[in-house]
Amino acid sequence: MKTFPASQLIINADGSAFHLHLKPEFLADKIILVGDQDRVNMVASFFDEGSIECDVQSREFHTITGKYHGKRVSCISTGIGTDNCDIVMNEIDALANIDFATRTEKAQKRSLEIIRIGTCGGMQEDIPLGTFLVSQKSIGFDGVLAFYKDRDKIADVGFEKALVDFIHYPEKAARPYVVAANPELVNRIAQNDMMRGCTIAANGFYGPQGRVLRVELAVPDINERITDFRYEGQRITNYEMEGSCIAGLALHMGHKAMTVCCVIAQRKVEAAKTDYKPRIKELVQTVLERF
Repeated sequence: MKTFPASQLIINADGSAFHLHLKPEFLADKIILVGDQDRVNMVASFFDEGSIECDVQSREFHTITGKYHGKRVSCISTGIGTDNCDIVMNEIDALANIDFATRTEKAQKRSLEIIRIGTCGGMQEDIPLGTFLVSQKSIGFDGVLAFYKDRDKIADVGFEKALVDFIHYPEKAARPYVVAANPELVNRIAQNDMMRGCTIAANGFYGPQGRVLRVELAVPDINERITDFRYEGQRITNYEMEGSCIAGLALHMGHKAMTVCCVIAQRKVEAAKTDYKPRIKELVQTVLERF
């Protein structure tokens, strides 16, 4: 049985995971991930009265576990970026599948259901602001998955190669990886009233998403190329910053995961929606109902 030394799995003195400060007994099987730590309180405002089990915060990682119509749910904030999601995904998997008392892998594995709810920028003209968009595939520009064994076994390598060739992807950047969301979870949440697409998880907000301020881009027309790209009838629909790591590590770990975002910027027509919070609340409640 695999054992994890203190240098690999850091456990706080109170028995909680190092970054999340969450104890194993407070992790639900259904998990909502949000970027903004303040959004955790908004999600928890929908929980059943008196059902809150824990409310823990450490740095940008805020967790509240409670129940929604009797369903036990944990909402955890990740902060911005796939690097933070690498921390969150590994620590929630450890909380579920490693015995913290003995530092050994549990014989009976626990499979979690993980949904990231966030905001994104649309990349196609026919995607209106306010659209709820489910990422059937996530395209990681971040390189995180390359640090884990068997990366190609869970990735769509053909899609990756076609994308790199078409958009003139910067040679010295980490090679993109393409991973699929869990199809059962996608169908359950998206149903027939949410758009489905392929989403880039960028490793930055400015240059990696084609924004230009004072430093010029390596590929100035990268967004035009991304918009025009097609592969086996699929197109790239939107940008966000976390979904690829969540989808990729979930596949490695045996969990179900997906990302759903509200489109708050339209990159093709250079428009943005600043009053999106009511729409996000509607998305959260819809996900909780279908989760």
